[in-house]
Amino acid sequence: MAKNNNKQLLTLLKFEQSKVEKAENALRSAENDYQQNLTRLQSVSDYRLEYMSRLSERTALGLDSATYNHYHAFINKLDNAAEQVRIAMNQAKALVEQSKALWIKQRQKVQAVEMLTDKRNAALMKIESKKEQGMFDEISTQQFLRRKSSH
Repeated sequence: MAKNNNKQLLTLLKFEQSKVEKAENALRSAENDYQQNLTRLQSVSDYRLEYMSRLSERTALGLDSATYNHYHAFINKLDNAAEQVRIAMNQAKALVEQSKALWIKQRQKVQAVEMLTDKRNAALMKIESKKEQGMFDEISTQQFLRRKSSH
């Protein structure tokens, strides 16, 4: 019975540990997605600044209205792209927080099962120790009785 309970705890521990690994992978993936969105946003922002610089240079040299409108339309597209990336980045950040909370919760489950396993092992060792002590006491008693009867 005791060994069966121990096997069940070990099985539960392995199961919960595999869930921790899955939670870690999900968290890592969410963090990578967030970082990629940060990089995308920086790239779009850098490109917008570069394009604005070109517009300033061209304006200083003289610019017709069609070209000016083309520059502004493209800058608006870059602004829209940046906004889409910000939305994706916020969603990725929320997913990171959610994944982190799930990982922490799962890690706590593993720690609880580990603690229960440790307590169970300690109890089994105590029982085993009592059995051994009983055997030693029995052997000692028998030796005493043999010596006493031989005298």
